[in-house]
Amino acid sequence: MPSFDEYKKIEMVTCKITEAEDHPNADKLYVLKVDTGSEVRQVVAGIKNFYTKEELIGKTVVLAKNIDKATIRGVESEGMVLAAKDNEKLSLVTIEKEVSLGSRVT
Repeated sequence: MPSFDEYKKIEMVTCKITEAEDHPNADKLYVLKVDTGSEVRQVVAGIKNFYTKEELIGKTVVLAKNIDKATIRGVESEGMVLAAKDNEKLSLVTIEKEVSLGSRVT
């Protein structure tokens, strides 16, 4: 189990989804553009079975920002959006009130 100090190393920030496109090589993945306030990042997310592209645009979500980049089916991902999932449902972790993009999630 990770220690609290290890958990604190993960930089989680607020970001806004500005674009959502189908992944060119996967049926269940989207390629998202997310705005952290200081930069735009590309994130591959396995949420296509749960959200339409139109539902995603404009959502303020939580991004794990400082995890290693990954290439997922040929597309680079520069972070991970947080979500809760059970056997049948998935829900993105969203920000309920307006805060500045890039705000640290604690």
